[in-house]
Amino acid sequence: MKIFGLAGWSGSGKTTLLERLIPEWTGRGLRVSTIKHAHHAFDVDQPGKDSYRHRAAGATEVLIGSSRRWVLLHELRGTPEPSLDDLLAHMSPVDLVMVEGFKAYRHPKLEVHRAANGSPWLYPDDPMIRGVAADVPADANLPWFDLDDVPRIAGFIWEAAPTL
Repeated sequence: MKIFGLAGWSGSGKTTLLERLIPEWTGRGLRVSTIKHAHHAFDVDQPGKDSYRHRAAGATEVLIGSSRRWVLLHELRGTPEPSLDDLLAHMSPVDLVMVEGFKAYRHPKLEVHRAANGSPWLYPDDPMIRGVAADVPADANLPWFDLDDVPRIAGFIWEAAPTL
């Protein structure tokens, strides 16, 4: 599997870019998975559903399966947040795993930047940033891509992503 990340401040367009990149890669015959880091408590389950009630009762894991998908909910119950490596170990093999977030983790990344956000660039302080996708050119010695140039960004990431 190859791994590559998108890093940027909130509102920079990471998710929008990723949802445009995935069909580009799958259209090329690649299998793609994603890992998204959340900085806050989140829940994909719904209060009142059986699975939610199982977790509320104290279950460590609840696996929900159907004819269309399955999901494994794992409650940390006070244990430390898992590392990106720990999470990757749970992933099924694919051609490319895209990581959204995990800015501090040491994997190659493309910085996604929007000038209107007023946020500072990440690339000067992160040696793992291999290129920049932005709405303005970056003053960096890195490859730069317009945010709308999805085919070129997809090709760059595929070529730059290391194999795990």
